[in-house]
Amino acid sequence: MAKINLRPWREERTAARQKAFVSSLIASALCAAALVLMMSYYYDVQMDRQNLRNGFLQNNISKLDKKIKEIKDLKHQRERLLERLNAIQQLQGNRPITVRNFDELVRVLPDGVYYNSLQRKEAGFGGAQSQDAMKIQGLALQNKDVSELMRRLDSSIWFGEANLSKVATLGQARSKGSAVDSSDLREFDLSVILAKPEDEDAK
Repeated sequence: MAKINLRPWREERTAARQKAFVSSLIASALCAAALVLMMSYYYDVQMDRQNLRNGFLQNNISKLDKKIKEIKDLKHQRERLLERLNAIQQLQGNRPITVRNFDELVRVLPDGVYYNSLQRKEAGFGGAQSQDAMKIQGLALQNKDVSELMRRLDSSIWFGEANLSKVATLGQARSKGSAVDSSDLREFDLSVILAKPEDEDAK
């Protein structure tokens, strides 16, 4: 007996189309998944390469920072050595002038004036002094003797302006072995700028 297919042909066509559609969806999903995996792998590889580059750069930057620090330390040491060298050269250059300053202090000393203390102060001493100076403490028989000393200092080419900071009369006590009454003496403090004549600069 012959078999007769009773399903309508339209239903078979619809079923075939649905099957083809599902197959295409599955194929598209598989392609998309494969593409995602490939892109993920590609970006992972690129990230690994970039991390390697970053590590290489960071390592070199650390080495450069270390070298820069060493260079700065060397520059600092060089500056300190230059400062010491300049100070030594300045001291050696000022040595003859210092001797002349002290010789001149003896030459300008008037009768009746005595030095008790001579102290040289370099420029910048105490943060306020801009020139080398000599601080002088001494005794004088009369006030006019102190004025005469200041006048002679002002007229000397080895000294600048003299500034008197103190003049006081000593007490009544006599010094042992001294025939001079200390009440007749004037105690004074003054400072004078140390000058450097132009002809000495030329030398």
